[in-house]
Order: sequence, then C-alpha cells, then structure tokens
Amino acid sequence: MPAVLGLNFHHDTSACLIVDGRIHAAEEERWSGVKHNRTTRKGILTTPTHALDWCLRSAGITVDDIDHVWTPSMRPSPRHGSWASTEQAELATMLPEPLGRRLKLISHHTAHVLSGYLLSGEEHAAGLVIDAGGSALGMDIATGRERITGYDLSPHSIDRVHQVTPAIAPGPSGPMRTHPSLGHFYRNLALRVIPPGDEAEGSMMALAAFGDPDRYYQDLRGLVHLGDAGHVHVAAPWGSYDRNTPLRFEGDVWTAQSVGSKPLDTRADLAAAAQRVFAEAVIHVARHLRHLTAARTLVFSGGCALNSHLNGTLAEESGFENLFVAPAPHDAGTAVGAALYAWNYVLGQPLLPAPEDADWGPLPGSLPGKALSGGYRRVSGLGDRLVPTVAALLADHHVVGWVQGGMEFGPRALGHRSILAHPGREATKTRLNTLKQRADFRPLAPLALAEEADAWFLGDADPFMNRVVRARHCKSGRMPAVVHHDGTARLQTVSRGHSGVRPLLEEFYRLTRVPVLLNTSLNFKGTPILRTAEQAVDAAVGLGLDALAVEDTLVLAPHVRIDTVLSASSGRDCA
Repeated sequence: MPAVLGLNFHHDTSACLIVDGRIHAAEEERWSGVKHNRTTRKGILTTPTHALDWCLRSAGITVDDIDHVWTPSMRPSPRHGSWASTEQAELATMLPEPLGRRLKLISHHTAHVLSGYLLSGEEHAAGLVIDAGGSALGMDIATGRERITGYDLSPHSIDRVHQVTPAIAPGPSGPMRTHPSLGHFYRNLALRVIPPGDEAEGSMMALAAFGDPDRYYQDLRGLVHLGDAGHVHVAAPWGSYDRNTPLRFEGDVWTAQSVGSKPLDTRADLAAAAQRVFAEAVIHVARHLRHLTAARTLVFSGGCALNSHLNGTLAEESGFENLFVAPAPHDAGTAVGAALYAWNYVLGQPLLPAPEDADWGPLPGSLPGKALSGGYRRVSGLGDRLVPTVAALLADHHVVGWVQGGMEFGPRALGHRSILAHPGREATKTRLNTLKQRADFRPLAPLALAEEADAWFLGDADPFMNRVVRARHCKSGRMPAVVHHDGTARLQTVSRGHSGVRPLLEEFYRLTRVPVLLNTSLNFKGTPILRTAEQAVDAAVGLGLDALAVEDTLVLAPHVRIDTVLSASSGRDCA
C-alpha cells in the first residue's frame, strides 16, 4: 500500500497524505487558529505538526510507512550552487527522522499547477500559475523567482514552456530590476483601496463591481506593459510588495495609510480599474499559452486563481474551451500538488478521479455534554429527521450553521463547515455581513444543485466555488441575497457525489422550488473556518445563529420553535 506525503512549510502551512488512492489533507490554521498560519517574521518556517499528525491518524499509518516526502522550494534567489541542498537540509531538520531523510524539493509553481492538473481528469492541458512569488529560478533560466509560469502538461511530462522573468529598467539612481508579479501588483493596489482590518484582495474584488473602471484605467494600464509572446512587465515598484510608495492619480495621493480618507465611490473606481487591468494581463498570458500548447483545457492555480471574478472572465476570453481551477489554488494546495507529483510521476500510480468535493479533512467530533450558554438548547439523535428539519428551518428564513462530515480543504466553505440560509431576502445578506463584521458591499455566495444550475445561472461554475457566473435575470429576484451588484455570483455546484450538503439542498428544493442556498463559512471575523463541533457551538452562540446542525444533533436559539416539525421527537434526548 504505497503512501506519499506532501508538505507546505510556508504561509498556509499544510499537509497532504495519499494512501491507497485516498487523499487525507488539512491546513495547520484549523488547529492554530491563526488565519493562513502566518508567521510573525518573514522567512520563519513552521511545520504543519497538527495537520501531519491528523493525516497519519486518519490513514492509520506511521511515519515509517511513508515512501516519499515532497515539499515546494521557497528559498530566495540562489547565491551559490548548493542553495537547493541547503534548503532541503534545513527543512529536513524540522521533521521526524524517517521523513527528513526522504524529503525532496519540487518547485513551488509546479506543485501549484499539479494540485489542479492531476485532479482535473484531463489528459492534456495547459497550466498557468500566477502568484506573488514562488521558487528561485535556476541560473539556466534567469535570476529571480517564479511569478508567472506556463506549462504543457500530460500524464507523462511536465514541460515548463513559459516563464516571465524580471526586467532591467532605468531608475532614479541607475538601472534597476523590476518584477513581473501580478500578485504583488493586485495586492499593492488593494492595500490602497481597502482599510486595514478587512481582507484586502477579496474586498477589492467585491468593491470593483460598484465602480467605474474607465476613470483610472489609463493610469493603471500604464503601469503594466503587455509585450510579445505573453510577456508582462510591471513598472517598479508595483511588481514587488510595496505598501509605502504613494500612487498619484488626478492630484490625489493613494497610500495604505491614507485609504480611510478616500470616499467609497472613489475607491470603488480604482478597484474597478485594478480588476480590469489585472484580468487583461492574465488573459494576455493565457492566450499565449493556448498558442504554445494547442490544449483545449487551461488549469489555473496560484494565489491569483483565488480571484473568482478573474476566473469567470478567463473562462470566457482566454481562448480555451475549458477552465479548471485547482480545488485549493492558494499555497496550502502546494502540499496536495507535491503529494500528487509523488503519487503519479514518481510511483507511477494511476490518476485519481476528478473530485466532486474536497472533504479531505477531520470529522467534527462530538458535541460537548456541558450546558449551552445564551439559552440555546440541544435536540439529539435526530438521525434521518435532521435533514427535513433543517430544510424547514431554512425555508422559514432561519440562518443555520451546518457541520457535517470531513472538513473542506481550502479557503472556501463547501457545505461541511458552513452557515446556510434561504437566498430569497436581501435582508439576510445584510444580517450575515453584520454578524460576521464584513463590509456591507461584500457579496455572499450561492451553492446550487448541479443539474438545476443552468436554469438559474449563465456560465460554467465548479464544485469548489472558484469562479463567478452571471445570474439569470429572470431568477435574480428569487435569490437577491446571493446576487452581487453587477449581477454575478460565485457559484458552487453540488453534485450527487457531494457528501455534506446534497441531501439538505434536495429537500430545500422540494419545499421551496429554489435549488439554491446562501453559503458562507462558519467562522468569526479574522479566524479560519472552524474545525470541531465544540468550536461550532461557540460560533453559533457568539454569532447569534438561529440554529446549528452538527451530525445528527440540532442546537437551537431560544427564540426558535420547531415544535410542529419535531412533533414526534418526544422521548428523544433534549436539553
């Protein structure tokens, strides 16, 4: 029974174990409680200790049973020929001896792209990875780090066919190297548009829907040059991380420190221009990859693939027939890509089937037996009556936490650690944004029965909520809580293979004739998605949810009455 392990030691620290064709994967943030599991000092690495321990226990094996261990390299540009072995040795000391001895490095971008390609079900695909930065580029390519990388992918080969590298440009004190990082470009602008305390990139993408892109388009477009053969040049310092340099447009000065003084509509205009320029640059590279590879499918990964609005545009305008976005395109997903590389290319095992879900993490465990605070009460042992009961609550416009099965791997709640609601009232979105302390302009996402989605939305969605589609105008009025200002929605399609929310969605559809639910993550502002049943109860009480379903137990707020629905529940364990 072969076993391979992928690890990510950097931000979004994670572990992925593949044993006998099954994925066990988890992110360290779900144990640490620190979102993205970021370190306080740049360059400090952390071992995904809890995530690794859970993967081993879930698979029922020990470190001695693991055949191969791979991790993405993230060391800065090489200063001498032994840089790779130095990094490998450093990381090996952070692991138990059997694992450290077997540890090998894969490039950061290759791990990213394989986390999508090897789960896409495609034989031949082009791969595109765009993020802030990845592994050091070898001297045979160029100095610097991976920023924009293109691949030609097949089950037998991983060909890097496109690499955008740093350029030399005149600077105030002589020649200077400029970096083509579209990830840094987008983040630098987001820091000047979104006040501290909110998620900068995601909030700017949401705010862009309210703005006029034409107002600042020409100014921003002048910072990004799109050259021949898919080249991208970002003017200094905007292709490197920079939160201090003033951006000057129309006599205004934009800095991270002054963002709070700008009117919301003005910030929305800059956000809209940034989204357009960013999307044009990515499409420019994607079209070049279509020419290089002649592939029908594009696999997109890296931090920039979290931009769901970009992904919707990319699907329409890149020239590819199909777009597949990795289930976990952020850095946590590199552990999955590293493990899949070992499974498929090193061991020669068959490709895993394309997943319909990403429930690769731990079960929630049991609810604590202690009394619940805030007047909440517990109804246990519902069994097959849980789904119709919760569906009835949702149909009556109650907001319900839903904790079922293995935890999702990745940044989106996909129906295992979710807050669910009827999408039919605009006020529900307002209530949830208030409870979760989100900006009121941020949208909430729908999940929908896969076979009914075409009747309600235009465009191809995916099961991992990674791209926006357009809501059908004739149906928007029936789901205003999940349709954004520009008529789009970040849709998750739920197929029959989904283990967490499919039966509930089917029952809700039967009751309401609406095959759509509002879905947002079960967490507090600034924290990761919550892992355990006990954490879920604390969140339900702390957020003021109407109800929480954990496995076959229902936790109810004091104002919620379900006597009619549970008329036959007398004699069950109620507290």
